[in-house]
Amino acid sequence: MAVPSAILDDFESRPGTVTSLSRTVLGAFVLQQGGWISISNFTEIMSTLGISSQSTRTAVNRLKTKGILRSENNNGRAGYRLTDEAEDMLVRGFSRVFNFRQMQSDEPWRIISFSIPEPERASRHRLRRRLTAIGCGTVTAGLLICPDYHTAEVDAIVSALNLDMYVTTFAATDISAPTDLITTAAQWWDLEDIRSRHLEFIKNQATQLEHDANVSAETFARFVFLLDEWRVIPLLDPGLPASLLPNEWPGRTSLRIFDDATQRLFTPAREWLKKTVEH
Repeated sequence: MAVPSAILDDFESRPGTVTSLSRTVLGAFVLQQGGWISISNFTEIMSTLGISSQSTRTAVNRLKTKGILRSENNNGRAGYRLTDEAEDMLVRGFSRVFNFRQMQSDEPWRIISFSIPEPERASRHRLRRRLTAIGCGTVTAGLLICPDYHTAEVDAIVSALNLDMYVTTFAATDISAPTDLITTAAQWWDLEDIRSRHLEFIKNQATQLEHDANVSAETFARFVFLLDEWRVIPLLDPGLPASLLPNEWPGRTSLRIFDDATQRLFTPAREWLKKTVEH
């Protein structure tokens, strides 16, 4: 039975691993080429990232098990096809990756309240885990919060887990807390982890703008590694308004690096892949 796209485990792959890099290539490039790629082409593409054919096959088997890929021949060529559920997941996920949004102070919040019976505590754990993975903060054990514009993602996760009868959500415009809002936000979200991810991205990727952007395997590889490191950040970072963030928040710098690199590298990387899969 197909896994609903809202709860495919896209957030579980650690950036830089073969499985994570495979997902990045599939979501940013293969999906745009129609969602199918031959085995030989995929192996060749992954080799530009320094990944062996055996490691690629192992990653593909994991992705098949997860319900992200399936085998499909095309005009006598053996290859892989993204499942419909994986396409939905990747479209939604990469929309956040390429269009990171920071909440404005006058925008509403979405409050998620749930009370799940103890016999279904495993479902309660899955719900918290998946909502946290899309940037929801934890107010209390049964009360989460996120920007209101993430409501559709929240609703999709709740429905996919068949927990609609236990969950109530509503919009809110004001937050009143015992401490100042910056301290409160740090209690609800793991801002230190998010900050560390931004700083690591800045350290690893700041020099990308110094390289030429031409249609080559090198440009493709540089952009894939940059994108693979970045793509988890917009999922975990809720894009809090500036009033809830500490001074000198590094997210602004990392976003500028990513946006600038995307403007320079994405098109030539895409052109190189297109030439590679058509030969």
